Amino acid sequence: MVKHAVEANFDGLVGPTHNYAGLSWGNVASKSNVSSVSNPKEAALQGLAKMKRLADRGYVQGVLPPHERPHIPTLRALGFDGPDARVLEQAAKSSPSILAAVSSASPMWTANAATVSPSADTSDHRVHFTPANLSAKFHRSIEHVVTGRALKSIFADESYFAHHAALPSVSHFGDEGAANHTRLCAGYGEPGVELFVYGQMAFNEQAPAPKKYPARQTLEASQAVARLHGLKDQNAVFAQQNPDAIDGGVFHNDVIAVGNGNTLFYHEMAFLNEAQVLADIRERLTGAELEAVRVSSADVPLEDAVASYLFNSQLLNTPDGMLLAVPGECREVASVSRYLDGLVKSGGPITAVEVFDVKQSMRNGGGPACLRLRVVLNDDELKAINRGVLLTDELYERLTTWVEAHYRDELSQNELGDPMLLEEVRKALDELTGIMGLGSIYDFQL
Repeated sequence: MVKHAVEANFDGLVGPTHNYAGLSWGNVASKSNVSSVSNPKEAALQGLAKMKRLADRGYVQGVLPPHERPHIPTLRALGFDGPDARVLEQAAKSSPSILAAVSSASPMWTANAATVSPSADTSDHRVHFTPANLSAKFHRSIEHVVTGRALKSIFADESYFAHHAALPSVSHFGDEGAANHTRLCAGYGEPGVELFVYGQMAFNEQAPAPKKYPARQTLEASQAVARLHGLKDQNAVFAQQNPDAIDGGVFHNDVIAVGNGNTLFYHEMAFLNEAQVLADIRERLTGAELEAVRVSSADVPLEDAVASYLFNSQLLNTPDGMLLAVPGECREVASVSRYLDGLVKSGGPITAVEVFDVKQSMRNGGGPACLRLRVVLNDDELKAINRGVLLTDELYERLTTWVEAHYRDELSQNELGDPMLLEEVRKALDELTGIMGLGSIYDFQL
């Protein structure tokens, strides 16, 4: 039986240690802004403002908490010992690169938090979550434990929600979560087609693969997640990302494609075998025809798509068609701005464009779509979640006040070893778990 359902967006709240360490090889924006001075307070407020705008428009908007950073347990596992202040001092002196990695605020990009399959698609008719192992990058590979705790705290009722452990943290099963996964459907509560996009086959060295930058997602990881979630062949399509696009800076599929409902908005260089991918989706999609909105390189060169993050936008239903929520940079790149003007006038499914300012995130390589994890919930499932994470006017005011009280206006690389920063972070997060009703999810609380 088809149930009414909504797509909730759970945005990552930017953490107090938001900084520009340039940790992500293959992410052009991340590398180009290395060592700049960041503004954690502004970053968090920009993210909250985006959430509030969407909540005010009637979208179900949730908040996912930042992680504890610097992450002292990881430093201890790497041989730094003594009191916490001593651990930080040793790391700052002998291994500043490691300290930068364990201080990253990258959990704010919750498109990488997990892969989520709605109950309409799964064999046991529960919503399934698998935290991404993010094994391609050390600074992100340490996220999945706390991500899993947070998701279990929010989606706690086992009669509605199923939680899996992250895949083995090795390159063969590199999993980047929803950044390489989208869902197409006639309606959110109806069975859909889950599109898993991978960069390479781990167990086939002869298969196509990028040459310059690493492919972070493997076919084997995507297939494993589909099995864990109990997806039938009818509900899953596996598509290889174009290796040339990865080498052009498209480190995740959500930098070159986004889907919503029966619409797939993508660049012509997104997929290795575009025609087959579209045919596979059309064969499996029931109740609606696929609307494929293809952007040519003649209209938007790949480098402009990467620079503007045109496709790292949110595609949202409205009463009058679909809204494309884009970063401000899309209006700063001439080809992209022209394309968007024509897109709205084209008579296609995308009828409106709105600009969002997430510049602090963009400078680190994450646009509006990076900042959110999509979770389709029917009415019963929505009632069953921890309501303390859903953005209301009251929660927005509390979180804004919380950020103003606890975040710094500037943060540079040489401040990451400051014991006072760790103390500030822990005090802030301890207060945050109380505000959101999350319980004890951080290592320092356990």
